[in-house]
Amino acid sequence: MFGLCTVPLFGTAALAESAEPASAVSQARLRSDVQALVDFGTRHTLSSQTDSRRGIGAARRWAERHFRASSKACGNCLEIVTPETMVSGSRIPEPVRLVDVVAIQRGTERPNEVVIVQGHIDSRATDVMDAKSDAPGANDDGSGTALVLEAARVLSRHKYPATIVYAVLSGEEQGLFGGKLLADYARQQGWTVKAVLNNDIVGGSCGSDGYCDDTHVRVFSEGPRADATDDTRAAARRFGGENDSPSRNVSRFVAGLAGAVQDDLAVRQIWRADRMGRGGDQLPFLEQGYPAVRFTVAVEDYEHQHQDLRTEDGVTYGDTIEEMDFPYLAKVTRLNVATLAALASAPMPPAPVADAAVKTWTDVTWKPVNGAAAYNVWRRRSNAPDWEIEPVVSHTQDTSVKLEGLRGDDWILGVSSIAADGSESPVAAAVPGGEFTPLGQDD
Repeated sequence: MFGLCTVPLFGTAALAESAEPASAVSQARLRSDVQALVDFGTRHTLSSQTDSRRGIGAARRWAERHFRASSKACGNCLEIVTPETMVSGSRIPEPVRLVDVVAIQRGTERPNEVVIVQGHIDSRATDVMDAKSDAPGANDDGSGTALVLEAARVLSRHKYPATIVYAVLSGEEQGLFGGKLLADYARQQGWTVKAVLNNDIVGGSCGSDGYCDDTHVRVFSEGPRADATDDTRAAARRFGGENDSPSRNVSRFVAGLAGAVQDDLAVRQIWRADRMGRGGDQLPFLEQGYPAVRFTVAVEDYEHQHQDLRTEDGVTYGDTIEEMDFPYLAKVTRLNVATLAALASAPMPPAPVADAAVKTWTDVTWKPVNGAAAYNVWRRRSNAPDWEIEPVVSHTQDTSVKLEGLRGDDWILGVSSIAADGSESPVAAAVPGGEFTPLGQDD
């Protein structure tokens, strides 16, 4: 299976259980939801908020009804909230009301520990200020919105120790405003954000040059942390950490999980925060110190993205449903569902510290983690991309280990937390900035 030969598969038995809800993902429902989104004509942030059939307001209310239907089916297990603010900017000349639609599935044991899945509901035409023309936004980002709604429908049938947040965001095309609104909301709620899975353009498999790839999904992750202080940056330059942000280790975790979910979709890790010259709603979370990654297609189609509906020289332009690949979208949705289940089942990663100065062994220490019954200690060469397949210390109940004969100068060390049922967290690296909490925040 993809992803099993070069990256560790954390907590194999528990991950297999986490992958089980993914089998309930409905390709037909994904298609139906994308079609419903397209039928709103435009979902531009500056379009009508009051029209019952067309515009951003109608689309938001439709998404909220979806969440409420999923909540009713699980005995009202979802709390629906609609954070809002007034925003303006270079792409919003007059202040406009901005609203996110969010469903919260509270954890049974650690409700303040949160994993977020999100997509943006707004769309655009060629002119980013054009709020009147049809902008179907099927792939960008009807695909991500449909994925979030399907994840809520599937996962709300199960219970998890930690909280899952399902978020439909507004204002992405006008400046990532919906992502910032939700990141601010997370901070105001005092959430401990374990990971944010941002899904933006996840429903196509062929590019504008005719090249197709339906066997990979790209996962983007930052290297140096956006919230790094001068001291952290200086320490990372000296002692390492450029390749071990918590987001980078979430990416490694997703890659390790992919093969257990399905054998025809692997993760291609992209080691940058987003595509060249572009951005997505994971970025506001990174700026506040929350681990966040972006899922997006292996191959983008620029003729059917940010384009007016038209035909020129025999080429059809526009982000329409006809250009989508729904079997592919279903695969990406299954991977998200399995990742959410795994992350919501596992404890937070520790915040380990490695000490190897002037000695022939390495000491690794960390504080106890709520919900952890044991820990694995991992290593990789400093120039290796992935953690070794097997931990160097397995299922220890201690919070410190002495690695005899391991000269720490040559290695990156990390630690993962393991719950009593075997669910295992991503690895947190014992490097400057490796912890999964915002820098400067207490553990």
